[in-house]
Amino acid sequence: MKRYVLAIDQGTTGTTALVLDHELQVLAKASCEFPQLYPKPGYVEHDPAAILNSVRSAIESTLEKAHITGDEILTIGITNQRETTLLWNRQTGAPLHNAIVWQCRRTAERCAALKAVGHEEIFRRRTGLLLDPYFSGTKLAWLLEHLPDARKQAEQGDVCFGTIDSFLVWQLSGGMSHVTDVSNASRTLMMNLQTLDWDDDLLSILGIPRAVLPKICSCSEIYGYTRGFAPLPDGIPIAGIAGDQQAALFGQACFQSGEAKCTYGTGCFMLLNTGDQPVFSNNGLLTTVAWKLGSSVTYALEGSAFIAGAAVQWLRDGLGLIQSAAEIEALAETVEDNGGLVFVPALTGLGAPHWRPEARGIIHGITRGTTKGHLARAVLEGIAFQNHDVLNAMQHDLQKPLSGLRVDGGASANNLLMQFQADLLGVQLVRPALIETTALGAAFFAGLAVGFWPNLESIRESWKEDRRFTRSRPIEEVAQLLNRWKSVVQKA
Repeated sequence: MKRYVLAIDQGTTGTTALVLDHELQVLAKASCEFPQLYPKPGYVEHDPAAILNSVRSAIESTLEKAHITGDEILTIGITNQRETTLLWNRQTGAPLHNAIVWQCRRTAERCAALKAVGHEEIFRRRTGLLLDPYFSGTKLAWLLEHLPDARKQAEQGDVCFGTIDSFLVWQLSGGMSHVTDVSNASRTLMMNLQTLDWDDDLLSILGIPRAVLPKICSCSEIYGYTRGFAPLPDGIPIAGIAGDQQAALFGQACFQSGEAKCTYGTGCFMLLNTGDQPVFSNNGLLTTVAWKLGSSVTYALEGSAFIAGAAVQWLRDGLGLIQSAAEIEALAETVEDNGGLVFVPALTGLGAPHWRPEARGIIHGITRGTTKGHLARAVLEGIAFQNHDVLNAMQHDLQKPLSGLRVDGGASANNLLMQFQADLLGVQLVRPALIETTALGAAFFAGLAVGFWPNLESIRESWKEDRRFTRSRPIEEVAQLLNRWKSVVQKA
C-alpha cells in the first residue's frame, strides 16, 4: 500500500487539507471556510466548533478527491493561524468561549497599561515580541479575567489554554495530548526565547497560572495518535506542528541563514532565517523561533502586515465590487494605473514596522474619475507597499540588502501584485510551483518525524520553482510612488 502525508492548514478564514506523496505531488486538496465573528468594534472571534467542522469537512473532501482512505495516511502535520487563543474544558473538550482571533484588538488598553509601568523591555528581551494585542498572552489574561470561574479552573488545571494547533491536536487525539510547538509558543508573550520554556516572570506579570499551559515540543516529533476523529482511523501519528508563517518558511526550503520568504494570506508575513541565534530588531521587527528539529533550534526575524487578502475579501464581502477574490486582478487590469489613488490597508491597525494599533484604513486621492478598477489596483498596491516597509526594516537590521525573496500564499498567484511587489522591492521574487507552502511545511515536519523524508537535503531537492519576477519600472518612478505612500500612511 502506498502511503501519504496529510497536511492540515487551519487558517484565519478557513481550513485547507491536502494529501501529498514523497515526490511532492498533491493528490488532492480541499478548503472549507467558516464565519468571522465581530461582536464589538475591534473584536474578532471564531466559533471553535466551526473551526473543528471546517477541519473535518476539509479532510473528508480531500480523501474523497484523492480516492484514498484514511488507512493510507502515514502521518499528519498541522499548521495554524498563530496567536488565536482559546480555553477548553480538560475533561469534555468543550470551549469556554469563542476563540479570540489574532486580529482582535480588545486588549489594546491592557498592553498600553503594561507599557506604562515599564514592562515592555522585559517582554521584548525575553520573547522577541512587542506588547501588542496581536499576541496570545493578553488575550488569555482577558479570558481568565472575564469568564466566570475561569481563573479558578485554570489554577486547578481543569481547563486548557491553547493556540489552534493545541486545540486540534487535543481533538484529533481524543483529549490525550495537550501540546504546542516552539514556533507557536514563541508568539504568546509567555515563552523565553533562550530556554524555550514558559517564563515564570512573564506569567506572573500577565497573571497566567502554569497549570493551564500546554507542553512545549519541537516541530517534528510524534505528539500523539488519532483517536475517535472521523473520518480518520485511530492510530495515525500526529507528527508535525508549526505556526503558519514558520511552516511556510520551512515549506519554501529556506533552511539557510539569510534566506527569506513572504506569505500573502489574510495578512502578509515576511520571515528571514537568522540561523541558530536570535537577532533582535532595532526597526520594529519581531524575533521568533522558526523551528526546532531534535535539539537544533533555528530563529527568524519577522515583519507582519495584518491586512492583505482580508482587504480583497472586504472588496468582495463589504463593498460587493467582485464576486470572488480571484476577480481582483482582472478588475485592476481594466485601468492603466491607480489614477492617483492610495489605499492604506490599516483595517485592524498597522503592524511592523509601524506598530500602531489605533491606525485605520485610508483611501486617499479620490476624484470624480475614480473607478472600481482604480480601487482594486490601489488595494493590491497597498498590500505591496506594506511589504516594502517591512523589507526595508529587515535590511536595516541585517545591514545588507537581501538578494531575493520567495513568495507564496493565495495572492502570490496574482501576477499583477507580484510584479508591482518586485518593482517596489528591487529584489528578485521567486514563486514556487506549489504555492501551498504553509501546508507543505507542516507535511515536511511530519514526514521527517516518521522517516518519510530522510533529511533536509532530500526536501530541498524536491522543491520546484514556477516563475521569477524582477523590477521593470525606472527607479525614479518607484521613488515617487514610495514618497506618496509614506505621506499617506502617516495619516492612517
